[in-house]
Amino acid sequence: MSEAIDRYVTNNEKRFMEELKELLRIPSISTSPEHNADTHRAAEYCVTKLQAAGLENVELIETERHPLVYADWLHAPGKPTVLCYGHFDVQPPDPLELWETPPFEPTERNGNLYARGSADDKGQMYSQIKALEALRDVYGKLPVNVKVLLEGEEEVGGISVAEYVEKNPEKLKADVALVSDTEMYAAGLPTLNIGLRGLVYMEIESRGPARDLHSGLYGGAAPNAVFGLVELLSKAKDADGHILIPGIYDDVEAPSAEEKASWEQLPFDETEYLKHEVGATSLTGEPGYSVFERTWARPTLEVHGIAGGFVGNGAKTVIPAKAVAKVSIRLVPKQDPAKIVEAVRAFVAANTPKGVQMEVRVLSSGPGLMVNPDHHAIQVAAKAFSDIFGKETVFIRSGGSIPIVGDFAKYLGIPTILMGFGLPDDGLHSPNEKYCIRNYFDGIRTLAHFFEEYGK
Repeated sequence: MSEAIDRYVTNNEKRFMEELKELLRIPSISTSPEHNADTHRAAEYCVTKLQAAGLENVELIETERHPLVYADWLHAPGKPTVLCYGHFDVQPPDPLELWETPPFEPTERNGNLYARGSADDKGQMYSQIKALEALRDVYGKLPVNVKVLLEGEEEVGGISVAEYVEKNPEKLKADVALVSDTEMYAAGLPTLNIGLRGLVYMEIESRGPARDLHSGLYGGAAPNAVFGLVELLSKAKDADGHILIPGIYDDVEAPSAEEKASWEQLPFDETEYLKHEVGATSLTGEPGYSVFERTWARPTLEVHGIAGGFVGNGAKTVIPAKAVAKVSIRLVPKQDPAKIVEAVRAFVAANTPKGVQMEVRVLSSGPGLMVNPDHHAIQVAAKAFSDIFGKETVFIRSGGSIPIVGDFAKYLGIPTILMGFGLPDDGLHSPNEKYCIRNYFDGIRTLAHFFEEYGK
C-alpha cells in the first residue's frame, strides 16, 4: 500500500468513524414495513456518500420493495472492471433487553463499535466506499474501472437485486465482483472465502380442525395442528443430525483431501469454539465429520421457529387449528435448490399425520458455490490482504449464504472475491453486534491496496 493512502486513511479516521455512525443510526430494518422509510433513507445516505467519493452516474433505483443504489467510474481504459457489492439493510434488533447499549446508538467499547449492522454489512460495505474515496482524493482517479451495486433487501431474500442483475448484464458487466460481507477466520488473520452454502428457506403450515377446539371436549378425537407439525419435523432429522428426507444427499460432493488438510492447519480449538462462539453444553451434528465439514461442506436442516396455539400468560386449553414452522436447508455446491424443494414436498406429502393438512411455501432459495482460488484477481486479493495484515492469507469456506454471489456467476459469468473484515464473535443477527474498529480502518486500507494492485 502506498504511504499516501495510508496517511489519508489515518488523517481521516475520525471523519470515517462519524460517517459510519451516522449510517448506523438509521434503523433500516428491511423485514419491518414500519421501517420502510428508514431503509429508503439509508439508500439516500449511500447515494450522497458515493457522489462525495467521486463516483459517477449515481442512481437510486426504486423497486417493488426496497431501493437499490448504483454508481460507476469508468475512466481507466485497458484496466479491469470491479463490481463492488454490499447491503445497507439490517436485521431486527430484538430482543432489545439484551443490548448493553441501544442498537441504533453506535457505541465504541473495548476496541469495537457496537450497533446493529456494524459488521453486517454497513461497516464492511462502507469500507469499500471509503477506499474508493481515498484513491480518488489522493490520485485524482481510480486504478481500475469500478461499478457499485448496493441493496436494501439482503436480509429478506434479495429478490429485487437478483432481478436487476438478471435484467442488466451489460450495465453490470465486469471482470470480477468484490463482496465485503464475510468474516476473517480469526483476529489478525487475513481470510478469503472461496465457498458458500446455498439456502432453501420455507414455511411449513399445518392445518387441523376448522377452528381452535376445547381440549376437554375434543381431546383424543381431534387432530392437533401443532403436534402434527412437531411430529412431521421430528421425522425429518434424527438425533445425530442426519437429514432423513430421501434424496437430500444425492449430489453432495466431499471436499478434497487437500482442502481438508488445509483446514486442519487453521488455529481451531473445539472447546473454545463451544464455549465462546456456540455457548451450549455440547456440539451436535453428524458423527464422523469435523466441525468445519459440518458447518462448511454438509447440508443442514434447521427449524427457526414455530407459531401456533396459545402461548400467552395463564392457561387456555385449546387444540390448535393451525401452526407454522420456519424451516431452512443449507445446501452445498452441486446441490440443486429446485431438486431439494421437490424432495421436501414429497417428504411432507408422505409423512403428513392423519387428520392434518400440510402446505410448503418457499420464501427464498439459492445454490451453494465454490470460487477458484487460483483466479488472478483472487490471488491479487490474497496478496493485498497479506500485505496489510502481515500474515499469509488463508482460504476457507463459509456455512452462510450470499445469494448475490450465485447471481453474479449465473448472469454475469464472473467470480466473486469474498474479502470480509468481520470476526467470528461479532454477533451477527444477535444482540450486541459489533465490528472491530481496527478492522474497519484496515479494511479501507486493504481494499484500496487491492484496487491498486489489481490495476497493475
